Amino acid sequence: MADSNRRVAVFSLGGTIAMTAKTSGGATPTLSADDLIAAVPGLADTGISVEVNNFRQLPGASLGFSDLLELAAAIEQLPVDGVVITQGTDTIEETSYLLGLVTTGTKPIVITGAMRNASMAGADGPANVLAAIRVAASTEARGQDCMVVFGEEIHAARWVRKTHATSPTAFTSYPGPIGYVAEERVRIMTRPGDSPKIDLRQATGTARTAVVTVGLGDDGTVLRAIGDHVDGLVVAAFGAGHVPMACVDVLTDLAKGMPVILATRTGAGPVLRHTYGFPGSESDLLSRGLISAGPLDPIKARILLQLLLMTSADKDQVAQSLSAVS
Repeated sequence: MADSNRRVAVFSLGGTIAMTAKTSGGATPTLSADDLIAAVPGLADTGISVEVNNFRQLPGASLGFSDLLELAAAIEQLPVDGVVITQGTDTIEETSYLLGLVTTGTKPIVITGAMRNASMAGADGPANVLAAIRVAASTEARGQDCMVVFGEEIHAARWVRKTHATSPTAFTSYPGPIGYVAEERVRIMTRPGDSPKIDLRQATGTARTAVVTVGLGDDGTVLRAIGDHVDGLVVAAFGAGHVPMACVDVLTDLAKGMPVILATRTGAGPVLRHTYGFPGSESDLLSRGLISAGPLDPIKARILLQLLLMTSADKDQVAQSLSAVS
């Protein structure tokens, strides 16, 4: 086969894919990377050499920036053709986008997981791992930013979202998958532009960031309270970048002292720039010093903001990085 005799490193971080259910109580991470690989039918037939790494054994919700930055450093040092990361689905959006921002090189980095643990009927972990390994070993996938592989669909990290709490097809993206795996072949249909890269060797400290979602009747009290305790803020706004008029003064004040990113909470489509002009509209807020997230959703915007602030980026540098996101 075209991708035989290639080497792929698999890092296990835990999550549902590595969980089994106890006789009493819920599922917990118990399976090692070796266990996961051993459960994949047909892997030996691919001819792909797999190296396993038991990196963490945590639920996805408990992974942190330090875990992922240590993982990124480990990935950079490996002389392999591709990398697969298995983890809990709760934070796959964050992991995939973060790794794409801080890793260099052309080897494919693929993140996958499972919605059904290994004790359940129809566990999807083995099929997802096999598809992810095929993508990571594929020459077709070289040079792509990080990818998420689920249900034999290949998603770009910057677009992918978990859109269902329990469905095996929970991961979707707009404008759609960039490729798929079929009949043992990896097919890449589109190639998104490059994401900005952040050199964390220049990191000088830590930062605290948050996402605040505005809602009907919001008066800005929560925004102000959270703004007093963070170094940067992402506002998940209505529609194309709109907030209630009662929030405008609060956001104006916050934007004087820190980067405040304006994103849309809708899950798809960009923040506009000059279509609407009422108080609290996108043009009004941008004129008051907020920074547009463009098409980047609030979760991804917060990851980018956090990493930039860890390198002591100022407001202008944050704005420049966000303007480069397409």
